[in-house]
Amino acid sequence: MQSISAAFRARPLTRAFTSRPVDGFVGAIGNTPLIRLHKLSEQTGCNIVAKSELQNPGGSVKDRAALGVIRDAEKRGLLKPGGTVVEGTAGNTGIGLAHVCRARGYRCVIFMPNTQSQEKIDLLRMLGAEVHPVPAVAYENPANYNHQARDFAKSLPNAIWTDQFDNTANAEAHYQTTGPEIWEQTEGKVDAFICATGTGGTLAGIGRALKEKSDGKTQVWLADPPGSVLYSYISSGGKLTERSGGSITEGIGQGRITNNLGTFVKNIDGALHIPDEKSIAMLYDLLDTEGLYLGASSALNVVAAVELAKKLGPGKTIATILCDGAYRYQSRLFSKKWLQAKGLESAIPEHLRKYAVLD
Repeated sequence: MQSISAAFRARPLTRAFTSRPVDGFVGAIGNTPLIRLHKLSEQTGCNIVAKSELQNPGGSVKDRAALGVIRDAEKRGLLKPGGTVVEGTAGNTGIGLAHVCRARGYRCVIFMPNTQSQEKIDLLRMLGAEVHPVPAVAYENPANYNHQARDFAKSLPNAIWTDQFDNTANAEAHYQTTGPEIWEQTEGKVDAFICATGTGGTLAGIGRALKEKSDGKTQVWLADPPGSVLYSYISSGGKLTERSGGSITEGIGQGRITNNLGTFVKNIDGALHIPDEKSIAMLYDLLDTEGLYLGASSALNVVAAVELAKKLGPGKTIATILCDGAYRYQSRLFSKKWLQAKGLESAIPEHLRKYAVLD
């Protein structure tokens, strides 16, 4: 590991420019940095690297899916100038869509569960999106926010429901961009990739790209929060169980195999279940040791990368995704009252609780 660590330390203090000027907001999506997590790499004897998707112009990994599904609809003639883009989203996809719609001249309408953070709802409205918070009910219920979005789009002329969960243009965007970027940034030396999944697009697209480029040598694992069935599905060899419980993470976890995940699910090498206690502790640790201000799903991904590194042994390169920053969740994640209400304050090491500055 000395040579890996020394190589990273020898790099210049500034990051080289990756391109010439880009064409507006959409041109700035992608080509995000791959960050080596120093402390965790040293602790595990592995090279743990994380794709910093919070550095997309809309602030999250979902910018890629948003652009991918809109471009696909344009290419197929489903969306014409002045049209309406409708989606059911738990947050970041809606934010990405709102940005892309502003940049390309479309109306944006978002249906979302009323359990989402106020920061996300406010931001969507600031970006000009029409937001409809609706009761959070199971996917099977006709009143589910995804179905309401679909039905609303059908009622309008020149409108599309982007269908982020089952529209495989989502996974294709990551196959075409994120996966190849990770391969290039690791110089083709990535032993494993792991992340959590909501729509399945990120994991499926990146996984497919890395499997192809490595001739199947790169392992691809799924990380899963409480309340999701995907860990048990993968671990049992394909048996779906009833979804129960919940998690502090937003936008990840699933009760079914989406079309996006279905494009790759048979090629997943394994799965890890990550409890909220580990995610919140990692969130505070990364702020303290790496200066990274991250959302809970990003922290979960890093926990999973560390656990996978321990499974695979020293000398390996493990890649994951930093989905977004903490800015959209800070009223919860750094609130003492919220942490206490969730029974998570004790999961944070005492020396790190100083960062919970909100009452």
